[in-house]
Amino acid sequence: MSTLELPALYVDSVALVAATPRLVLVNRDPSPGESGVPIDATLALELVDTGPDGVERSTARVWIDGVLAFDGSAVPELAPAFAGPLASVTQTADTLRVFLHPVVPLASLATVHVRVLAQTVGGAASLDEVYSFVVEDRTAPRVVGAQALAQRTVRVAFDEPVLVPSGATFLLAPKSAPAVPVAVAGVNVEGSVVLLTLDTEMTPDVLHEVVAVGVTDLFGNAVLGPYDRASFTGFRPARPLTRRFDLWRMLPKHNRRDDHTGDLFRFIACLQEVTDLLLADVDRWPDIFDLERAPEAFVDLILRDLGNPFPFELDAMGKRRLASVLVEMYRQKGTAKGIQNAIRFFLGIDISAITPFNADTLYLGESLLGVDWVLGPPTASRATLSTSRSRASSPTVSASSSAPSSST
Repeated sequence: MSTLELPALYVDSVALVAATPRLVLVNRDPSPGESGVPIDATLALELVDTGPDGVERSTARVWIDGVLAFDGSAVPELAPAFAGPLASVTQTADTLRVFLHPVVPLASLATVHVRVLAQTVGGAASLDEVYSFVVEDRTAPRVVGAQALAQRTVRVAFDEPVLVPSGATFLLAPKSAPAVPVAVAGVNVEGSVVLLTLDTEMTPDVLHEVVAVGVTDLFGNAVLGPYDRASFTGFRPARPLTRRFDLWRMLPKHNRRDDHTGDLFRFIACLQEVTDLLLADVDRWPDIFDLERAPEAFVDLILRDLGNPFPFELDAMGKRRLASVLVEMYRQKGTAKGIQNAIRFFLGIDISAITPFNADTLYLGESLLGVDWVLGPPTASRATLSTSRSRASSPTVSASSSAPSSST
């Protein structure tokens, strides 16, 4: 086979010829992929023949979610479910317009599939196309459950993300007695979960009911009954398994036998709740003085109790670290090692050596002790750490000793 070698190849022009189908589907309303379509919307589409023949009306078919809505060969052409007052079919020389008006509104959040089948006159071209759109959200949110997470915290879950607009609220009520009435003091929305903060501790083990009032989803649909409420059991704090602190059992047996009306039992139950709350506070005490688990407010109190002399702003982790080493800092006060450790803690800088400072002059008969009397160290081994409030960015390091300067 011979080979032909060309010294060069030049392309003068390139033309892109796109093959356009004869029969096309245009002006679709709702359009393919559209979301948030109103539930009472009409469905419109047009079949256009770009050639000379036109659309064969008898071959046109339109299905809505598998239901035949338009049949060009039938009488009537429109199915009753889609033949509302606005429905119509119009044909011109090259276009077939179909307007469908569903009698029953579309389902909320439904994905509607539309299939169109048609041919041109003479069958030279045909079309079979499917597209879909999504209906708007008109479904009200529902409460799916509630749970007590702590003595003053309740979690309420919905089946979709919700909003708590101005005026919306949550109502809580115990379903049995004796029980303490509670009210919502704070609301925190996290998607489909709402955390409620109560004004007081709920009664443990008592059935409560929470009702959502005015809560909406992201599209403004308000929650409706009976799906606006849920029941939960009052939070019972953890307690030691071996603890037995039952006031009713502590009463003499004859007092319990004589309680025919049950008034004494209910009264003791009220006292039992207060006792349980006090015991729960006692059980939480280790979490308060523990540096790793204590709330930040208690960490501030711990630092104040230790006499924290440092005015620096620290984050929560920094406060916990400072509280754990502050006593050791006091023990190393007045030493070069203490200054090095303090600078490393606050600034993250390693100091290799500390040079005592003594550069001021004492004037006999004028310098006053405690005012402008500058002491110098006898050796370089003693030093103290002092902080300068005029420089908030970093502490200053100075040295002193008990021997006065001999300069005059």
